[in-house]
Amino acid sequence: MEEQGVFSQLPEALVEEMLEKSNQIGEEILSMFKELKEKKKQIREQLQRSGILKNDRELEFPQPPTTCGVDGSYAIEKLMAMDLVGCAAVAVEGLTPPFETRHWEEPKHLTFMSHEKRDDDTPSIVRGIMIQMELELAVNAPHDIVMLDGSFTTPIIYMNQAVNKAKIKNTRLSEELIKRFASFLTAYKTVLEASKSNKIWVSLPKYTTRQELGKSLGWASRYDDRALMTFILSAGEYTAPIPLEKTAQKWHLALLEDDQKLDKVVNEITSLLEKIHVVYYKPHSWMPALRLEIPYSVVTNKSRLSILFQGLRYQCGASGIMEPYPLFMADRMVKHLGRAMPAFRQASTRRIIELYEEEDFSEIFFTMHGYRTEGGH
Repeated sequence: MEEQGVFSQLPEALVEEMLEKSNQIGEEILSMFKELKEKKKQIREQLQRSGILKNDRELEFPQPPTTCGVDGSYAIEKLMAMDLVGCAAVAVEGLTPPFETRHWEEPKHLTFMSHEKRDDDTPSIVRGIMIQMELELAVNAPHDIVMLDGSFTTPIIYMNQAVNKAKIKNTRLSEELIKRFASFLTAYKTVLEASKSNKIWVSLPKYTTRQELGKSLGWASRYDDRALMTFILSAGEYTAPIPLEKTAQKWHLALLEDDQKLDKVVNEITSLLEKIHVVYYKPHSWMPALRLEIPYSVVTNKSRLSILFQGLRYQCGASGIMEPYPLFMADRMVKHLGRAMPAFRQASTRRIIELYEEEDFSEIFFTMHGYRTEGGH
């Protein structure tokens, strides 16, 4: 019924042509799937010979650790005269182990909202603020394992873009980014170091173009590492840690001003990024393989690695959820920010009318009319 409602808005000839092409794509994907099925045994044997295929039964599992997931989003409501900008980060506690008496009463969050003049650089800067808030929550969470949505390299990429834009702006957005910048660097370094034995940070990107396994083992470039590991690995199996794929250029993060102390922290961050390792882990048969980006101090410690796997396995117990529970819940919450922006705009409009001294409200409604909402994670 839902498909019929969507198709009813499109020309009939367009729908028929796209359906025909969709069927063709389905046939091509099936052909590739059959090819992988034929090579499954061969690939497993290759992984075993190379010492990459492991099983979590080799590890000693402790009691399930406490966990939380952190995610963020931003949204920009395009108005006639300006933009209404908002971003938020949410930390959601995972399923509480049965022996654990401590718990969060509700998800923790950070928010920022502002009205800004129209500017093409607004998305880059507000996304930087979102990243800052995510890492602040991640560092302050009291849990044994803190899961981050996306890659460990995402903050340096987005923040470098945001800083370069904010340096030449004089807006509330740039002021907010600058105010949080030093604490962001400290938090980022803390997460990548993961130096405390009782604290693990891990990144779980759903999508990446990096193919560390495929390149090291000579697989065809059309094979995606995570998709292939989902097909190859059995429940409880994981791949031996391998270094995160290097970029052509060295990681770089611009500073807002000359500061030797902050410059030193940035150098430490880029050095720690070079040591991040990747592991694919399949906690249950009903789960896809999880791509884990893990700090060097964790991946080289068998005990901490076993704690991480135990936490992930415990948080992936529901067959209807294709990622660890706290990340799933955090993602569900923050995704609603974009949908909520029109309601926030209406609240602002109502307040303006309450304070407006003129009888004719038409100018207010025209000014606050929303044309579209943009956003992202």
